[in-house]
Amino acid sequence: MASHTQDVHAQPAAPLPLEGVTVVAVEQAVSAPFATRQLADLGARVVKVERPDGGDFARGYDTAAHGLASHFVWANRGKESLALDLKDPRGLEVLHGLLAGADVFVQNLAQGAAARLGLDSAALCARYPRLVAVDVSGYGPEGPYAHKRAYDMLVQCEAGLVSVTGTPERPVKAGIPAADIAAAMYAFSGVLAALLRRGVTGRGGRVEVSMLDALAEWMGHPLHHTMHGGEQPARTGLAHAVIAPYDAYATADGDRVLLSVQNDREWRRLTERVLERPELADDPAYATNAARTRGREKTDAVVAEALGRLHAAEAVRRLEAAGIACARLNSVAQLAHHPQLAARDRWREVGSPAGPLRALLPPIGLPGGAAPRMGAVPALGEHTDALLRALGMSGAQIATLRRDGVIA
Repeated sequence: MASHTQDVHAQPAAPLPLEGVTVVAVEQAVSAPFATRQLADLGARVVKVERPDGGDFARGYDTAAHGLASHFVWANRGKESLALDLKDPRGLEVLHGLLAGADVFVQNLAQGAAARLGLDSAALCARYPRLVAVDVSGYGPEGPYAHKRAYDMLVQCEAGLVSVTGTPERPVKAGIPAADIAAAMYAFSGVLAALLRRGVTGRGGRVEVSMLDALAEWMGHPLHHTMHGGEQPARTGLAHAVIAPYDAYATADGDRVLLSVQNDREWRRLTERVLERPELADDPAYATNAARTRGREKTDAVVAEALGRLHAAEAVRRLEAAGIACARLNSVAQLAHHPQLAARDRWREVGSPAGPLRALLPPIGLPGGAAPRMGAVPALGEHTDALLRALGMSGAQIATLRRDGVIA
């Protein structure tokens, strides 16, 4: 039998699903850029419009990625950078030249700024009926919070995420920009839904996403638990509020292993095969999850004593052999070298102004299709001249705009 690579009848790879879609984004920070990066990975052409005087302020957050900002590298690969002053009428005219041929527009300017420029979704959809126009905001376009500043950690606090994260003694924010990511992923899926609808109706339409709405949706479990049960789930660190044992335990070599016992059958297996304390399976103080949770300190002490005698690798081996869910408590550096990511060939290199950088493939897999388009991270204004020439501008016109600070 011929190998797959030798099969002359093999079907060509399907194109990326957003091939031929053009996105124009007036974006900054994380929420909108991370949404449009998903679109770029799936084949869309994304033109990122930035201020000439420094561009997206996320470019200056840090210099950890070989001199570039780690947030910016993460959220902006595969885009074309156009450095354009939208407060100058000539700059706004350039933007409308792009929008006339665009499929999607995304913006997350401060509340009211897009409307002052005539770039809010209502105005743009009236002018360009086939355009999908996305407004990403902190708190939505109306209401008492509409004009509040909405940085990620502030929204985490307003959405109650911080109140359920941390230890009993101290609430903490999530270690990633959860509100930004939540809004980004709803904006991404909103664009896909609106493009599907346009395929039926021929018209684009408005998409509105707020960081608070997005994160409030992600708070569904504690929210429903509190509203309908009358009590907010307690902060329990790495433990689970209503299941025991479910926590991370130190091992003899200084690592920590997290395990989760989901039912009393698993507890029996844990006592017999890992703890080597089979008598605890029927002990009324431990036999049921309710009893183990009531006596959480005693339960945790028994598990901690047993795992504390084992190295992490041996603890994981025994837990897996017993059918107990478990995980190593990895650092970020360990994630970067995770054996599962390596085994599945999840790493690629992308170009950047600082040279090649490692990056993960996007989580959406499309087997049988073209590989995700993991383009380079752009320098500020890297594509300005090419984009303006494509709009019909002469070299002299471009030089004038650059001289006047309208472009960079």
